[in-house]
Amino acid sequence: MAITKAISISISISISSVAALPPTFASCPPTPNSNFYYSVLPPINLSTKRNVALMCASIDGVESFGSMSLKSLEENDSIPMPIVLIDQDSDPEATIVQVSFGDRLGALLDTMKALKDLGLDVMKGTVTTENSVKQTKFFITRASGRKVEDPDLLEGIRLTILNNLLKYHPESSERLALGEVFGITSPEEKVAVNIATHIHLKADGPRRSLLCIETADRPGLLLEMMKIMNDINVNVESAEIETEGLVAKDSFHVSYGGAALNSSLSQVLVNCLRYYLRTPETEDDSY
Repeated sequence: MAITKAISISISISISSVAALPPTFASCPPTPNSNFYYSVLPPINLSTKRNVALMCASIDGVESFGSMSLKSLEENDSIPMPIVLIDQDSDPEATIVQVSFGDRLGALLDTMKALKDLGLDVMKGTVTTENSVKQTKFFITRASGRKVEDPDLLEGIRLTILNNLLKYHPESSERLALGEVFGITSPEEKVAVNIATHIHLKADGPRRSLLCIETADRPGLLLEMMKIMNDINVNVESAEIETEGLVAKDSFHVSYGGAALNSSLSQVLVNCLRYYLRTPETEDDSY
């Protein structure tokens, strides 16, 4: 039977002092919380050990923390799946951002500074390492102390993290849609050709519906989907925005007039999204 060890540490980080530290990058993926959301992670070796680190970000001061051991890139057979998740559902007070890229990420200090430059506060974060996957989770608010709700800013957060990933881990370009334009190596899989679009919409109680979309990722995708919903007066109450390599997997709780979408409006919404997201293969569920 494998022996599992857990290590827990607490760290205080000053966002204003990040620039003085060497550039590093950390990681973190999500945990599914609905039937419509899932992540595909690299195969897990159950015999490996588990290390856990807790990290608390503070605006007041900075303390050094122990170095994190990383496998050399040569030890990896393939480039891991980069995953970025923006979670609006789990915490009523903060927007949760999770990032992972196998075991290749460090402390994500440059990413934290980039988020600060967007006018955001990183209130706290957690870093966990399980088997070969490092997972980093940030709890983010606006300067006002409120969670992020502006679609433009949410897309800005997503693109900031992806751009930092390309900058500090250029090998990730092979597995990101942005790598087609900005990466050193373009993805082998052609985003617009090989990735089908799936749209799922159904009632999630009497007051809201659950809309799940899986499609090829591209810059501005979130803004366009939000605009489509706004144009037909569909209200987005909360969302989970996930980028998993070349694929966007987003889920939205939506309503109309304080109630779940009826069949007619559901048909209109799905048709609008299907037209905008059209790919060689597009599927949608009954509603």
